[in-house]
Amino acid sequence: MAEQQYNPKEIEQQVQQYWAENQSFKATENPDQEKFYCLSMFPYPSGRLHMGHVRNYTIGDVISRFQRMQGKNVMQPMGWDAFGLPAENAAINNKTAPAKWTYANIEYMKDQLRSLGFGYDWDREVATCKADYYRWEQWFFTRLYEKGLVYKKNSTVNWDPIDQTVLANEQVIDGRGWRSGALVEQKEIPQWFIKITDYAEELLADLEKLEEWPDQVRAMQANWIGRSEGVDITFDLQQSAGDVNQLSVYTTRPDTFYGVTYVAVAAQHPLAEYAARNNPQLAAFIEECKNTKVAEAELATMEKKGCDTGLFAVHPLTGESVPVWVANFVLMDYGSGAVMAVPGHDQRDWEFATRYQLPIKQVVAPADDQAPPCDLSQAAYTEKGVLINSAQFDGLAFADAFDQIAAKLEADGHGTKKVNYRLRDWGVSRQRYWGAPIPMLNLENGESVPVPADELPVVLPEDVEMDGTTSPIKADPQWAKTTYNGQPAVRETDTFDTFMESSWYYARYSCAQNQDAMLDPAQANYWLPVDQYVGGIEHAILHLLYSRFFHKLLRDEGLVDSDEPFKRLLCQGMVLADSYYSEDQKGKKTWHAPADVTTEKDDKGRIVKAWLTSSGEPVQHGGMTKMSKSKNNGIDPQQVIDQYGADTVRLFTMFAAPPEQTLEWVDSGVEGANRFLRRVWKLVHDHLQSGTVPALEVASLNKEQKALRREVHRAIEKVSDDLGRRQTFNTAIAAVMELLNHLQKAPQETAADQAIMREAVESVLLLLNPITPHICHELWAALGHTSDIEQAPWPVADAEALVEDEKLIVVQVNGKVRAKLTVSASATKEDVEQAAKSQPNVQQFIEDKTIRKVIVVPGKLVNIVAN
Repeated sequence: MAEQQYNPKEIEQQVQQYWAENQSFKATENPDQEKFYCLSMFPYPSGRLHMGHVRNYTIGDVISRFQRMQGKNVMQPMGWDAFGLPAENAAINNKTAPAKWTYANIEYMKDQLRSLGFGYDWDREVATCKADYYRWEQWFFTRLYEKGLVYKKNSTVNWDPIDQTVLANEQVIDGRGWRSGALVEQKEIPQWFIKITDYAEELLADLEKLEEWPDQVRAMQANWIGRSEGVDITFDLQQSAGDVNQLSVYTTRPDTFYGVTYVAVAAQHPLAEYAARNNPQLAAFIEECKNTKVAEAELATMEKKGCDTGLFAVHPLTGESVPVWVANFVLMDYGSGAVMAVPGHDQRDWEFATRYQLPIKQVVAPADDQAPPCDLSQAAYTEKGVLINSAQFDGLAFADAFDQIAAKLEADGHGTKKVNYRLRDWGVSRQRYWGAPIPMLNLENGESVPVPADELPVVLPEDVEMDGTTSPIKADPQWAKTTYNGQPAVRETDTFDTFMESSWYYARYSCAQNQDAMLDPAQANYWLPVDQYVGGIEHAILHLLYSRFFHKLLRDEGLVDSDEPFKRLLCQGMVLADSYYSEDQKGKKTWHAPADVTTEKDDKGRIVKAWLTSSGEPVQHGGMTKMSKSKNNGIDPQQVIDQYGADTVRLFTMFAAPPEQTLEWVDSGVEGANRFLRRVWKLVHDHLQSGTVPALEVASLNKEQKALRREVHRAIEKVSDDLGRRQTFNTAIAAVMELLNHLQKAPQETAADQAIMREAVESVLLLLNPITPHICHELWAALGHTSDIEQAPWPVADAEALVEDEKLIVVQVNGKVRAKLTVSASATKEDVEQAAKSQPNVQQFIEDKTIRKVIVVPGKLVNIVAN
């Protein structure tokens, strides 16, 4: 039989066609078979896959194929997170409609996914921009409204005064609108919210159930939910401010309460607005605060600024008057919009008090001599310690002080112990066009009501023109006009936050073609929860938190019976690539694509010189950085597939680094992966030259043949553990590479040699199939198998083959290797020690010396200590 040449392009097209014709990856519920639901986070249809996509989806596909070979009923679906602002921006730039742009991108990216051989059940495909998907989201929102879990309130947005439109945070650049360049203002408009805070405690507690999630992700979610135990404290005002005569704050440090020297409120607080009526300076400061967008993450580092209201609050325990200030670091959206300021023991409060020369009191002292010193002239003392200057509470440590001060406040009617959460309700309104319309109606009497179920979906018109400023459904008053019970009504023209779509897509896959319900509980409960979820760490908080919340809402609606959506989570690392740039005289950098650059490397592979291939112009190496448009260092997967084939791309992305770590894209590594596949191809075809292979008779194998077979079964054992339990795909591939080295040196002289080789090459193909399925499919058929390798069972290591008859022992004298010997695996410690001492090269180093100690490491080492 003449060896064929390895032609990945031809092979991969044929194999992919075979999979399509045979519906190899179609998933059907089967109660008699253990299911495995593997899901990779679905992509935004930007137009082209990038290497981050390829890595994510290859990991998911490897896991899916491995689990299928374990005999499980595997579902691996794919879809499109198709709504969102980027489509609007692209449509404006390309003078087209977002829908047309999105659907064209979906088709192109779908072909790219197919070209990589990912085993998706395309019958379950969803696109979140299609009405048959978002109608159920709308229906579910109306159900939540009826349950009291949805409400509308005023909330602050970015407002472009020239374009007269709301801007997303990413459309605000250096405080200005991305199109108009106008200074962005903060404006309050009515928006819709879902009460995720009602589920805060359960979301936090159930993190304990997620034992197969990375600890880092669980910690990030716990911090975001931010449970704290503290005290709600009420201050009376010295004089009423209009209708307001009290001020409420929340603190987790009631032990510092005697150190309060001022109270700070947000610019939008009723007290601030009251005080500003006759105070132009304060009114100007409030206006400045309103037009400064402050993200919570920036509060710690921003310049602390404030203005005195002229109002005073009464300290509930001392009776002292404390001034009320407006401060830019207090946000109305968090808590009561007011904080008690203890500058002696809070650094932010200290910076503010120092700036405005407000009193700073010490009320906590170090608990012992080993604690950090306290110098309030330099900084706040933020450690917990013992109380001083706190009346009858002096000398108490934190816990006792917390309880006793809280009890005193409660007894006086000025405080209540309370559990608080950093988590805020989910604002789901977006003032953009390309999103699912919010299914609410505004009546003439000011009331809002949900769209009746029989009028859903509220369909987003797709044939629109984008003017770059106003949403087409806001610009068209006819679209919003409707009736409710025969009375005029106006549709809500805001659309859903796209996190809404991505929060339940995993569940819709279980019954994607169901037109009669959001979910079919029978199908959903067969497949859910997802057994393996794969995606980037950048989604560790919001997407995963909202999905967990949505799943609990689905459960409480009776649509699913599990508590959590994702059983096991794998967060893959980023893909890095070399970057290159040139600088002009003003220092402006121009980034060049790696494909346009030629490099010279030293003997360690480091780049020492780089230049543009076309012109010879020298360029600077910017190091390995995340593939991005800004650095122009993205590698087009399609080019690599065209050059080397999909299996090479898949193999390299799995071999170059552990999945959770960053992967460095190196051309020489890709070439090495391709060479390895050619070695596999050659090994199988060389074996086929031997013709008919006899059955393997294990009992008749000699020592060398048993040793080779042991290597085969060691690889099976290692790869099985690496792909299944450990999910270290790189070490699994390394184990197969090591096995291949043994096989290429193995003799093929006897029938037993050939029988072992047949078992070995079949094992190699089975072990590699999840990673490089096209070449394995082809070679499996070449070996004479009539069934698809996808249906073949995963190989099982033969326990007897792994048993060693002999062990290679290293013999040291005083830590230096002096001999190696082979002993029976059953040899006793005494036998091994005696054999080591009898080695000629050992004897010359121990004769005439006193043996002080002999250390025997069973099966590995003997070290003789002599002097």
